[in-house]
Amino acid sequence: MSDADQRAGERPGDPSAPPGRPLHWFDADAGPVVRPYAMTRGRTTSAGQHRLDLIAVVVPEPAADDPGRDQTLSPEHVEIVERCGDAPQSIAELAAGLDLPVGVVRVLVGDLVADALVHVTRPVPPAELPDESLLREVINGLRAL
Repeated sequence: MSDADQRAGERPGDPSAPPGRPLHWFDADAGPVVRPYAMTRGRTTSAGQHRLDLIAVVVPEPAADDPGRDQTLSPEHVEIVERCGDAPQSIAELAAGLDLPVGVVRVLVGDLVADALVHVTRPVPPAELPDESLLREVINGLRAL
């Protein structure tokens, strides 16, 4: 590549590059500097992969009083613990709040679960909730006493 091409930001032989115009491969809309796969070190699952679906709720453990002190945690790990410290949040809420893909948040939360900084609870599925008619019968039976 010639010095003039480097200064112009053009790649020689690139048919998509308009002649005489610099080829910009980055701009303000390019997104975060650190790509998601770098945050998870290329992992797609965590070691102790729990059922971390979109509605799983992340709750901080008492041991996570100041996650910023732990030098082994990434800034994303610290932010997850801090966000959950205000109020427990679902995986979907964390992904939206951090502007990260859900898969990345699952891996990061899995790391925090393995480090005992958070635990994950799941809402009771509707199929496991008691039937409303059964509850009404119990209430009516108690009133009859």
